Amino acid sequence: MNIGDVAARAHLPAKTIRYYEEIGLITPARGQNGYRAFSETDLHKLVFIGRARSLGFTIEECRALLALYEDATRASADVKRIAHDHLRQIEAKIAELQAMHKTLGDLVQACAGDQRPDCPILKGLASGPV
Repeated sequence: MNIGDVAARAHLPAKTIRYYEEIGLITPARGQNGYRAFSETDLHKLVFIGRARSLGFTIEECRALLALYEDATRASADVKRIAHDHLRQIEAKIAELQAMHKTLGDLVQACAGDQRPDCPILKGLASGPV
């Protein structure tokens, strides 16, 4: 498969695939003309990486997960550790977003939103922690 074919089948932009090659996540064969020649295995890896990235795993986490995926002697505990650590990061982000939502909601609720210059939103933004 050429890069256009594999990009369409993996649902990834060609630019992303080139980047993954550049950083060593995939290593497609090269034809005598120098063009990339992707195998079904390459496609499978790209789908794997794409799915992991869509779940928010970093490139390095994807690299570790891919190495574990390809290791028939892997311990599932290693995979679970990476996924669990990532889940804790997501939970921390959710808590942070909920706190932001509450604070901004309180500021919006406090603002009359009329023609007066007094604005609790601006006061709240100006008085926040630095």
